Amino acid sequence: MPVNPRGIYSEESLLLWTTWGEWMSNFASVKTANGVAGLRDLSIVDLSAIVDYWLLSPEEHLAFMGVDRELLGSAKAVHTRFQNSIPTGDPNQRTISLAITLDEKLVGYTLLNRYFAHVNYSHWHIIVPNLRAKGLSTALYPFRIKAYFDLAPISQLIHQTRTRNIGVNRVLDKFIPVAETKYIEKPDGVAAPGEFHLRYVTRKDIPKLFARAEELAAIPSVNHTSS
Repeated sequence: MPVNPRGIYSEESLLLWTTWGEWMSNFASVKTANGVAGLRDLSIVDLSAIVDYWLLSPEEHLAFMGVDRELLGSAKAVHTRFQNSIPTGDPNQRTISLAITLDEKLVGYTLLNRYFAHVNYSHWHIIVPNLRAKGLSTALYPFRIKAYFDLAPISQLIHQTRTRNIGVNRVLDKFIPVAETKYIEKPDGVAAPGEFHLRYVTRKDIPKLFARAEELAAIPSVNHTSS
């Protein structure tokens, strides 16, 4: 294995050498009932699975999420969008994606869309259907939020979730209360207009998120050092 040019540790994460020959940041490794959930940089090798998720998912799944197919675009457009979101280390990168893994296999991703210091939107998707509602999102939530603030100079993060998506809202309800609910004509991402819950997270909330996760027994306290 080659010498890590940036050293073994970065300020926000552990740097790992992948099986396909690439250094990447690992933001979390959390034991769950289904295996070890992880959060790392998105890589070029992940893109085909994400494109398949968006283009091959059943129509009823996309309709439930309220996806605007025109905004979603073609396979090439989706691939390009996510390729451009692979973390570069540039503090001005406008879109940043991280991979969600289970026992080191890609099972989902999370995305940060940046606009202004106080206007930034978080999205996440578990792309393997039988792993949804298995606790992965809850276990990784504090690490995911911390990673956003470590990777980008943002002061506030916004969760924009469709009100009918009970599963996603149930995860967030454990950590952050709904601040407002309203109809949004032009929601972030590839969502069609509709009614959404909005929740706001700041950097000072991060310790409370980890404390809350401990209360939920979602993560052991010893894992704090791996974030």
